[in-house]
Amino acid sequence: MKRLALLLPLLPILNANAPMPTTVTVDVSGLRNAKGTVYICMSANPRLFPEGCDKDPAHRTASFRADQPGPLVIRDVMPGRYAIVLLHDENGNKKMDKALFLPKEGFGFSNDAPVKMSAPKFDAAAFTVTGGAPVRMKMKVRYL
Repeated sequence: MKRLALLLPLLPILNANAPMPTTVTVDVSGLRNAKGTVYICMSANPRLFPEGCDKDPAHRTASFRADQPGPLVIRDVMPGRYAIVLLHDENGNKKMDKALFLPKEGFGFSNDAPVKMSAPKFDAAAFTVTGGAPVRMKMKVRYL
């Protein structure tokens, strides 16, 4: 038993090649009001980004009440390539409301990916998470 106790501090060294999880923190700016909730959804699946993010079995989410803004934090993120979509759900129905196919509520994308005739593709919003290094980004909420 004493030998095992002596080896425990060496485990990180022995397993140095194992990927290390980290934290992704998103600072949100540009809310037009304090109504509803702000949600983010993070996915590594290009086929499901952005509109099907929540259909990705491995997606990760975070939220805050718009009247109590703060950073959005996703913990224990493994290394990889991800993209984030943001929704300011002002009326609390947990979906993007649209009028004539245009968003009525606030939205945003990681990398501040530009919106042209449609939502940006995964590659435009993608960022890389490396082992152990925390990621912090800013996302601006857009309204049409």
